[in-house]
Amino acid sequence: MSHVVLARKYRPRSFAQMVGQAHVVQALGNALSSGRLHHAYLFTGTRGIGKTTVSRILAKSLNCTGPDGTGGVTAAPCGVCQACTEIDADRYIDYIELDAASNRSIDEIRELIERAAYKPSVGRYKVFMIDEAHQLTKDAFNALLKTLEEPPEYLKFVLATTDPEKMLPTVLSRCLQFNLRPMAPETVAAHLQQVLAAEGVAADAGAIRLLSRAARGSMRDALSLTDQAIAFGAGSLAEDGVRAMLGTVDRSHAAALVQALAGRDGPAVLATVDALRGMGLSAAGTLEEMAGLLQQMAVEQAVPGALDDADPDAAGARALAAQLPPDETQLLYSIVVHGRVELSLLSDEYAALTMVLLRLLAFPPAGPAPVPAGAPRAAPLVAAPREARSTAPARPSAAALPAVPAAPPPRPAPATPPVLQAPAGPAVAPRPAAPPPAPAAARAPAPAPRRLTAEEPPPWAEEAVPDDDGAQGASDAVLPPDEPVADAPVMARPVPAAAAAVEPVAPLVTTPLGDRWAALVRPLAAAGNLVAMVRELAWQAELLAVTPVDSGGHRWQLRVERESLRNPSLAAKLAAALTEALGEPAQVEVVAGVAQDAITRRDNHARETAQRAAEQLIQADPEVRALMAQFRTARLVPGSVKPLAADGGGPQSNPKASPP
Repeated sequence: MSHVVLARKYRPRSFAQMVGQAHVVQALGNALSSGRLHHAYLFTGTRGIGKTTVSRILAKSLNCTGPDGTGGVTAAPCGVCQACTEIDADRYIDYIELDAASNRSIDEIRELIERAAYKPSVGRYKVFMIDEAHQLTKDAFNALLKTLEEPPEYLKFVLATTDPEKMLPTVLSRCLQFNLRPMAPETVAAHLQQVLAAEGVAADAGAIRLLSRAARGSMRDALSLTDQAIAFGAGSLAEDGVRAMLGTVDRSHAAALVQALAGRDGPAVLATVDALRGMGLSAAGTLEEMAGLLQQMAVEQAVPGALDDADPDAAGARALAAQLPPDETQLLYSIVVHGRVELSLLSDEYAALTMVLLRLLAFPPAGPAPVPAGAPRAAPLVAAPREARSTAPARPSAAALPAVPAAPPPRPAPATPPVLQAPAGPAVAPRPAAPPPAPAAARAPAPAPRRLTAEEPPPWAEEAVPDDDGAQGASDAVLPPDEPVADAPVMARPVPAAAAAVEPVAPLVTTPLGDRWAALVRPLAAAGNLVAMVRELAWQAELLAVTPVDSGGHRWQLRVERESLRNPSLAAKLAAALTEALGEPAQVEVVAGVAQDAITRRDNHARETAQRAAEQLIQADPEVRALMAQFRTARLVPGSVKPLAADGGGPQSNPKASPP
């Protein structure tokens, strides 16, 4: 007898044999038991998790007749009747599987729809299963929609796809959707143990654990890898052999890298990477193993004792979790996960791996960093003790400043900014000269720096805040003309000026011809007779003359500045609109020139006039004037004042003022 691969030999034949999809099994089992059957089912999920298997079990449940041939629709097919055995052997005439990856055109779907017109030959239901349904063309989907929505009573549709996002929404709305989930490594490992026990193959727990992780949630991939591992190990599964076959990096290498990074040991990181290069281990596999280790460390740090004691890797993860702070664990996990994408950007993946790992060392550690011997130490930026702050002398006011000593001999100095002159009358206190720096030996030792605790207020919380009058007086203290300028310039507080008067709008000179032209074309535009560029021509033009024509009608001479509007076709369309409106022939002549009395200029003048009126009304408002007097640096933003419509009762009083 020929060998049958494990993925086919141990394919589930009933819902009871399904692994890891309890939510789908329960829903379908209850529907079959109660007779609440849908006409179309959609199974979604990644590869190898049981979409086709569920479809075949559903077909057997719909057509099972039982061992005695008298059974009906059931959630537990017998597996021995004609329908069950032939569906398992893939030769049941009323169960049709269509692979949309290679049969995706509308012709295959039309042939499938033609088959739907005939009743089942031997079974109770005819089941059409379309695998990888997302690869059907749009025309094929559209051809299937009507039959998919209202199939005959004897027809059931089953669609399977790994990418439901590519399915048409109209198809998704017609199907009962089930999402098959990837299986956990523990679930895969438990099933592999049963399969290997049935096959009589000796296997290490570590080998099964490696296979279950490499399957990435796919049971079919797990069984295929197990077949390969049995062949690689000559009938047995050992952890070393499976690791060599998969190219998986040993957890000890990942632990060594994490420990070196936790200790900020750059040479150890480089040595470990060189060792990985020498052994030919995958850089991507190294980052993947580190991600798994860091995930366990983060779980242990967040919930101590949550790791499974049966996992042999749990002890090492607990030990490392105590060496790396939780925030650095999260940071290193993010670096490792995102770093896998960067490995392909360099021809040397180990050089890329080195850069990814050294990225953590670029961040400062959570605690104080060690300072090399002999290196100069910078003064820490910490607050002075509270006692020193409380005993410090208060800053003298401008009136209490001492007199200035005799001026030193003149010395060349850089150009100084202009000095503000004090107004006549008020006394101005001179600025004291800066004392010379004290010798190093005479300087008092600085108090020992200390860090603030959460209970202490910040140093600036106890400083006196000057009132407005004091601040104004200090800012008004300026130097006389002959006073030498110190290092820092004296800044005077800006005094807000009074609200400036609103500039009037320049007058617009109108003409009787302009009034006549506006009265003529505005109703035409409102009625929709002038649109697009023809309306633009009428709005930008100035009427120069209206002269009678011997053949009848009048000639309308317009002046337009824009060259694009002086188009003969636009003039002809405007003449046709005027002819229809006036009831007589009209000719339009367009000449070049700047239009003085155009509808556009009139509209702009009206809008600007309303805007100026709104701004003037806001500036004259008593509440606004009171606010501007209270906040001396407040300003009105002209663009925020918007006039209301003509029927709104006046301009809109909702200005925005800049903060003081």
